[in-house]
Amino acid sequence: MKQSQIFIPTLRDVPSDAEAASHQLMLRAGYIRQVSAGVYTYLPLAWRVINKINEIVREELNKTGGTEMMLPTLIPADLWRESGRYETYGPEMMKLKDRHNRDFLLGPTHEETFTKLIRDDIASYKKLPLHLYQIQTKYRDEKRPRFGLLRGREFIMKDSYTFHDSYESLDHAYSEIWEAYENIFDRIGLDYRSIIADAGAMGGSESMEFIALADIGEDTIAYSTEAGYAANIEMASSKFNESKNTDVQLEKELVETPNASTIEELAELLAVDKKEILKSVLYVVDGEKPVLAIVRGDHEVNEIKVRLASEGELIEKATDQEIEDLFGGIPAGYVGPMGLPEDVLILADEYVENMVNSVSGANEIDKHYINVNSGRDFEADQYLDIRMVQEGDLPPNGNGELKFATGIEIGHIFKLGTRFSETMDATVLDQNGRPIPVVMGSYGIGISRLLSAIVEQNYDEKGLVWPSSVAPFDIHLVPVNYNNEAQKELADELYERFTKKGFEVLIDDRKERPGVKFTDAELIGVPVQITIGKKAEDGIVEVNIRETNEMIESKKEEVLDMISILKKTHEEEKEQ
Repeated sequence: MKQSQIFIPTLRDVPSDAEAASHQLMLRAGYIRQVSAGVYTYLPLAWRVINKINEIVREELNKTGGTEMMLPTLIPADLWRESGRYETYGPEMMKLKDRHNRDFLLGPTHEETFTKLIRDDIASYKKLPLHLYQIQTKYRDEKRPRFGLLRGREFIMKDSYTFHDSYESLDHAYSEIWEAYENIFDRIGLDYRSIIADAGAMGGSESMEFIALADIGEDTIAYSTEAGYAANIEMASSKFNESKNTDVQLEKELVETPNASTIEELAELLAVDKKEILKSVLYVVDGEKPVLAIVRGDHEVNEIKVRLASEGELIEKATDQEIEDLFGGIPAGYVGPMGLPEDVLILADEYVENMVNSVSGANEIDKHYINVNSGRDFEADQYLDIRMVQEGDLPPNGNGELKFATGIEIGHIFKLGTRFSETMDATVLDQNGRPIPVVMGSYGIGISRLLSAIVEQNYDEKGLVWPSSVAPFDIHLVPVNYNNEAQKELADELYERFTKKGFEVLIDDRKERPGVKFTDAELIGVPVQITIGKKAEDGIVEVNIRETNEMIESKKEEVLDMISILKKTHEEEKEQ
């Protein structure tokens, strides 16, 4: 393809509002342009990359028996009312009305629409299992779109769904698609981790996230230094030290603690270690259930674990007004587990059960209790793991220690079970002719987000460095002066030879200065750049491998074989 005929509006300066490297580089290299906050145009180069990604996704999903289709993005609100998510999904849902004042939404995901499809058209277990997928635009009204394509209001997503007559069948499909996801991300060339994740509002019994490691990532993962364990920080757990505290329990005592509403202030005032303080945090689950979570003062409450333990779908930290209503107007820093109304669910971390003579809020302003002991002075409804893990903790298997890393979520798979089929009455007749709810799985990949993830792992000070598997072109031919007869003749000859061999080639036929051409070529980031210059009359070119910036002179008769060898060697090194 001639570069003069493709729209690549490169920029010299870094856009002031672009924070992430991927956002800056894709703007500068002419891959994307912003239309409004969180909404982007994919320019020709980006669209070529997206198509390469989509083809890899299709190939791997088709191997598992998946078939592609397309659902509407405009969805009747009544479908989501059936599942109960219309009211609970939150402000991210893009809602609208038609001319008849009927409620619609722009699909953020498609569980309900697929469930309706199966409910209406599948009546027997004999038609199952079934694996359907689509690649389309989704919509979520993010409060604060940022980092370019990483958090947008409009984005491209692959979502697929499997339908089964048993959990055994779901387990098989889940494992197959998990493997397909790893094949996809391996083929793209990403450094990623498969981690235990929270299913959230999606529900279901199990979920896994796929995280591309990147400093700009908004997800934190905890992983073992000796492998064998990795989880989203929200779901990570550590090995519990079960040592029993044998200190003598002292009498509980009320003490004055003016202006000491934080753990740090209280520890300093009473001259105690933060480990000796009970941290009590009030939450409201599903908008109505008060839950008091208690952890050690040097630990943090894990809200996801609290939500799961309380069997709720939504969790929010109690507001000042909610705390006032329940405790009679005291600040949050003086809340404690004693003397609570019966409807408050008390969840205490497993480390709390072994604490002796601890400090606790007294549910009175400027007052705390000392020498508080669980089992004697208060009793939790459950003692379980509800804390955030810390770096250095032992992993659950006890091997190595936990470390943290940041990353970008690029995929998520869920065992939905019957969460949607039961709510929406999607059943099939089993072998005995009895109706049973369809068992479902849901599987997503952020296609447009993958562009950012790939760039975050593949760039240098000069620009983008695309992996060959998804690069917009395989080879970038850069004649220094396309008006020079010898250079033009050699460039055209190489273009024809490479194209016949199946390479996708971009040839810079523009009437630009050499410096502009070279700068743009490095910025665009095609894996192999071939410069045709002064030695064109001798049939000699310069071959630059973009990833290593290695420059090699080659005769025109040998350049095709050399590129093929370099590509094969590079792919072998990647596999190792």
